[in-house]
Amino acid sequence: MSNATWLEAARELAMRTGRVALGHYRKGISVARKSDNSPVTDADRAAEQFAREWITQRFPDHGIVGEEFGEINPGARWRWFIDPIDGTRSFVAGVPLWGTLIALCEGETVVAGAASYPAAGESVAAAIGEGCWADGVRCAVSKTLKLEDAVVLTTDERFAPTPHRRDGWQRLAARADTARTWGDAYGYHLVATGRAEVMVDAVMHPWDAAPFAPIISEAGGVFVDYNGRPTAFGEGTIATNAALAPQVHELLGVARA
Repeated sequence: MSNATWLEAARELAMRTGRVALGHYRKGISVARKSDNSPVTDADRAAEQFAREWITQRFPDHGIVGEEFGEINPGARWRWFIDPIDGTRSFVAGVPLWGTLIALCEGETVVAGAASYPAAGESVAAAIGEGCWADGVRCAVSKTLKLEDAVVLTTDERFAPTPHRRDGWQRLAARADTARTWGDAYGYHLVATGRAEVMVDAVMHPWDAAPFAPIISEAGGVFVDYNGRPTAFGEGTIATNAALAPQVHELLGVARA
């Protein structure tokens, strides 16, 4: 299958899975806590179960890695990554900036990624060589050249695992025009569509990061981990427009790949 076909498959699955989650949104759903103290709801589980069934029916030989139900077919050439609700804290609070994330990987190469934000009425999807598309329209990162004019985002600076990464964010935020913690998946969407210049997360799982590797790069941006590698399987993630990437990496203390 072509990358264009994978793009459409990822986009469709993200949209459909997001609608399952939206059916539970602002309905007084109960919240449990996982071992890492992060929240989980029946909406997370129902949406991921839907996505797993959709994939299995169409691509039975593919692997699946999901936040809530783990991995199946770990040796498969093709693996789907599912985050049914990225931003569960926002979801629980009734804030619409949560997203449903889907990625298709061949090994550690993310071929296609998609994110649906059903409560906000937005979506974005990309595949290698096929561009980045927001709500069906080709999109691109901003052309902002000065950090003093930039909007920089992070999910929550308290999640930084080391003082080095926390201090790096504070240096970046101090230089930028605007620093916000709108965060989670929506921050990467804002970078890909040119409404913010930088999104930083010091800790990420592959199901959080994978969709945005092609989304940011196909939008003309730069997507790396804290070791400066263009990967969704590293340590944290940093998404920027192209112009500001060197300066942002220096302030954050990113290693040179």
